[in-house]
Amino acid sequence: MSYKWAVAKEKNILGNADLYLLYEIPVKPKSHMEDGCHPSLFFCVGLQLYLCQKSASHASSVCVCQGSDSELKGEKDVPSDGEAKADSGVPDVPAPADDTPEVLNKALSGLSSRWKNWWVRGILTLAMISFFFLIIYLGPIVLMMIVLIVQIKCFQEIITIGYSVYHSYHLPWFRTLSWYFLLCVNYFFYGETVTDYFFSLVQREEPLRILSKYHRFISFALYLTGFCMFVLSLVKKHYRLQFYMFGWTHVTLLIVVTQSHLIIHNLFEGMIWFIVPISCVICNDIMAYMFGFFFGRTPLIKLSPKKTWEGFIGGLFSTIVFGIMFSYLLAGYRYFVCPVEFNNDSNSFQVDCEPSDLFQLQDYALPAVLESFTGWSTVRLYPFQIHSIALSSFASIVGPFGGFFASGFKRAFKIKDFANTIPGHGGIMDRFDCQYLMATFVNVYIASFIRGPNPSKVIQQLLALRIDQQLHIFNSLKTHLTEKGLLPALEEAAAA
Repeated sequence: MSYKWAVAKEKNILGNADLYLLYEIPVKPKSHMEDGCHPSLFFCVGLQLYLCQKSASHASSVCVCQGSDSELKGEKDVPSDGEAKADSGVPDVPAPADDTPEVLNKALSGLSSRWKNWWVRGILTLAMISFFFLIIYLGPIVLMMIVLIVQIKCFQEIITIGYSVYHSYHLPWFRTLSWYFLLCVNYFFYGETVTDYFFSLVQREEPLRILSKYHRFISFALYLTGFCMFVLSLVKKHYRLQFYMFGWTHVTLLIVVTQSHLIIHNLFEGMIWFIVPISCVICNDIMAYMFGFFFGRTPLIKLSPKKTWEGFIGGLFSTIVFGIMFSYLLAGYRYFVCPVEFNNDSNSFQVDCEPSDLFQLQDYALPAVLESFTGWSTVRLYPFQIHSIALSSFASIVGPFGGFFASGFKRAFKIKDFANTIPGHGGIMDRFDCQYLMATFVNVYIASFIRGPNPSKVIQQLLALRIDQQLHIFNSLKTHLTEKGLLPALEEAAAA
């Protein structure tokens, strides 16, 4: 049995689109729709009166269409009521084309798509790991530049999705304002970093001293300018959509820019706080994929159907073991464990210090259970290796939720990847969705359990005081050290 749907245009009390009444009438089968017109959205169950919303582009007041029982019930391709309602009004984002290198396509042409994807991902993963070790070798300044480049690329991928969805509405200044706000936020964060870690350099240069003194006011003025530009760009027919995109831009800034700034702060604490967390996320991603590929049977979460419990658990234990071993390897080198500092004499970064207790080998007594298995009563470990267990556990248990969040985002816009920058992996954001969450955890972890008061910031605040205030603090500190019996010892040491 087939049906005819008679659609009559009615007044929309909401005022934001045309409403149509859809009547269902049994008719003889026909091979195609009549009049070339059909409603944009309909729900068909039984002989009822339906209320359908149709885009303004279908301007005819009445149109007649037809379909079969299977089409009417939506047995195959038509989404369910909930999905149709949820997805209505969200245009599809064009899927990026496959840009796998031609040489790989030819070499792997005889393999199934599953194994072809496995080899493409594996080869590109090895290439990315090699590049990662290369930038580590080039030093901290190159790492900071790479973090900035990755941040800009991730921002561009997310903003491009928003533009692809809503470009047909011709929103004024959307992309211009998005990039302007990115510039403002980066100016604020990097200005704070320069003031914190390059204070002596800033004090030597008069222009930098002025910019540092009024940095927050300048940052606020720049943001306020963008805010006023957004208000002036509002168009009567697109108020709601423009505020959606305003929120889109700010959430993107929060996710990408703020957390990339935290990555740089972690780097200044010592390159080991940058390398180990990132490596743990990479290891978990690889091992979870490997365990899931070969042993995966039990689905983990609906947002990512290919994720399995076998991969999740295998990745967890593999990452913890990797974190302990990799931390032991790095903790013995000053290049990795010393804070990154700016040398005023050479005007360059230096990584040289006396390693703290965190990176000194210590003996730890084993529990009786482990002692009975290993025959060892103690083991020599770096204290940082104990912290690496916390980092590895977070990377394996909580870190994947950054990926699940990204999966939900992509499903909302019906895309597979954020971009096609890296064949087999998607965009840069697809590779860094877990890294940003990890960066925030490491920064909070350092502030909570590792780092004490920062002497450089205390001196920075003291130098900003008036001379009489500095003298008062000096005399108070001198009295305090004398009462503690430390000042005479310091004076004798200085005389010797």
